[in-house]
Amino acid sequence: MSTAWDENRRGSLPGVRYVDEEFGRVASVTTEQVAAALSLGSGGRIYDLDSGRWPGMPLFGGHPDFQVLRYRTARGQDLMGDMDEWRGRNEVHMGFTTELVSGTMHTGTHLDALCHTTCGPEDHWYGGFTSGEELTDFGPRRAEASSIAPIITRGILVDATRGNGPLPAGHVITLAEFLEALGDTVVSAGDAVLVNTGYLSLWAGPADVVARHKGAGISVEVADHLADLGVVLVGSDTETVEADPSPDPANPHPVHIRLMIERGVHLLELAWLGDLARDGVTEFLFVCLPLRVRGATGSMVRPVAVV
Repeated sequence: MSTAWDENRRGSLPGVRYVDEEFGRVASVTTEQVAAALSLGSGGRIYDLDSGRWPGMPLFGGHPDFQVLRYRTARGQDLMGDMDEWRGRNEVHMGFTTELVSGTMHTGTHLDALCHTTCGPEDHWYGGFTSGEELTDFGPRRAEASSIAPIITRGILVDATRGNGPLPAGHVITLAEFLEALGDTVVSAGDAVLVNTGYLSLWAGPADVVARHKGAGISVEVADHLADLGVVLVGSDTETVEADPSPDPANPHPVHIRLMIERGVHLLELAWLGDLARDGVTEFLFVCLPLRVRGATGSMVRPVAVV
C-alpha cells in the first residue's frame, strides 16, 4: 500500500527541507484508507466541526487574546491618499477593507503541531528534536505546523456523554467508559477519533455553569488504547482533550506527552461535536486541512464530517 500524501509532491517552501522524523502518523494514511473514507461521505451531508473565533473568546491559559482589528478602509484610503497612485482616476470609487488578526494558532478549533508539547530537561518533542537545536526566534524548525499532512480519513465519534448531558468538571474518561460509549464501532489504523464531552454546548452560557463542566477528558489508558490501534488523530470538544487538572500531580499533561511526543499522534482541540452527537453519527468522512505556517506550533482549522 502507498501513502496518500508524499512530502515530495507538496509545494515547496523556500529553504525548507523536511525529514521523516517530523511528520507523525497523519503522513502514514494510505491511498486505500482515503478511498474507503471517501465512500463514507456518499450521502453528501456536511457537518461543520469548527467552533469559530471571535475577540474575547475563551482560551486555554497561557495563550494571547484573539483580536480582529480594523487595518485599512475605503474611507481611510481616501483620507490618507497613499493608495492614489495605484487606484488611478478611480471613477468608480473602488476601495477595500482589511484587518490585522492577532492571536495564537491555538485559538478555537485547532490542531496541535507535534512541536507544541515538550518534555524533559532539554525540552524535547516528537522525533527527538530539542529546543536547543531546533527552536529559533521564528518558531521551531522541525515538526511544526507546515509539516502536518492534509488529513482525509475515516472519522469516529465517541459520545462520552451518552446523551446524559455534559460531563462534570475534570472528569477522567476511563477506558471502560470509553469502550462502553464506543459500543460496536470498530476503530482501525488510520482513523481519527473524536470524543464528545458536551463542554462546547455550554460555551455561550453563564461562566459558573461552564466551570462546572470544564476539563473532562480521556485518560492515559484511553490514549494508549487508541495509539495501539493505530489512530492518527485524537480530538475532543475541550481545550486539552485529556482531563484537566491532571489526575497525576507529577505530570500536568500525560496524554499530550504520550500521544504527541511518544506516539506521533496529533491532537485536535475545541472541535464542535454536538451536532454529530445529536444525530447519532458515529462514522464519517473526516477532512481537516491545516494551514502551512512555517514555525507555528499549531494550526487553526475548519474540519468537516461528511456522511
